[in-house]
Amino acid sequence: MSSTLLRSRLASLVSKRGRRLLSSDVASNPPKDPFVAAETLASNRTAPPPPPPSAAAASASTRKPWSFLKYSLIGALTGATASVAYVSYAYSMDEIAEKTKALREARASIEIPDDASTLDKFKTMLYSSAIIVPAKAAEAYLDARRAIEEQVRGYTEPYAEKLLPDLHPMDRNAYTLVLDLQETLLYSYWTREKGWQTIKRPGVDAFLEHLAQFYEIIVFSDYSNMYVDPVMERLDPKHCVRFRLGKAATKYQDGVHYRDLSKLNRDPRKIIYLSAHARENSLQPENGAVIKPYKSELDDTALVDFIPFLEFVARNPPADIRQVLASYEGHEIPAEFIRRTKEHQRKMQEQKQHGPRLWRR
Repeated sequence: MSSTLLRSRLASLVSKRGRRLLSSDVASNPPKDPFVAAETLASNRTAPPPPPPSAAAASASTRKPWSFLKYSLIGALTGATASVAYVSYAYSMDEIAEKTKALREARASIEIPDDASTLDKFKTMLYSSAIIVPAKAAEAYLDARRAIEEQVRGYTEPYAEKLLPDLHPMDRNAYTLVLDLQETLLYSYWTREKGWQTIKRPGVDAFLEHLAQFYEIIVFSDYSNMYVDPVMERLDPKHCVRFRLGKAATKYQDGVHYRDLSKLNRDPRKIIYLSAHARENSLQPENGAVIKPYKSELDDTALVDFIPFLEFVARNPPADIRQVLASYEGHEIPAEFIRRTKEHQRKMQEQKQHGPRLWRR
């Protein structure tokens, strides 16, 4: 009996331990079949249909032709502008008028006869359209360029062909002395403390008063007359200067206001242009007499030094002053004139001392 009870206890212990092992295995290794099945179901589902196109996509598709047209128009205008700019730079207006003359005349010669057939009339109309459009474009270009050049010419060319009136008959033989203003008769400069300052060159009064007896004196400046007139009223209270010419009388070219002495209505053989920049700002440098630039020096005597030379020219007028000025090229005229005068006096003195004898011993 005891042996039977012992066997029943061992059997109960073995069965309990087996249940524990089975329950731990199931907890630690759960079955994978349900998850695999879920994944399979998820993969077997069909994808949802794409959403319908939005209104923004539809408007973008409609904007494509308009953007193409816009950029095409911009490209055409850019090309036309570049072509017109090149033609304007490379050819003068007369050259363009000559090159387009045949095209413009061909437009006027196109006629459609009344008895022509419909096909011939259609062909003639197509041909005339192909000719008329370029011809009208050429005419419009020429008209616009002519108007623009006339406006530009008003700023770049002197305001008149004759800047001065005719000489009085009593002054037919008088020489014309043209004076620059800046660095010749005065010096203007600007400072932050005082603004614009104008300093009169030493000797201006004596220079103008003395030479007004011999010359027709003219001031020719590249400043506006709004500046020149009030300055000359103070600089020349005795009105020794007969005429004043400002910026409007100059020729603007390559960034420089040139004095065109040929527009003065005076004999070029009798014009002297006295300036510190006579070679740079005159279209007739052969008429120029260069004076030392004035930079507000207190001991400047350049104007007074020029008086003997100018007075000698007026008292002994040469046939052409340009030849006289050319002989002084590369020299300071006042100093060279004094040297030549002394040399001439020395030679005359030697001729007097060693003159021909009327008899011999």
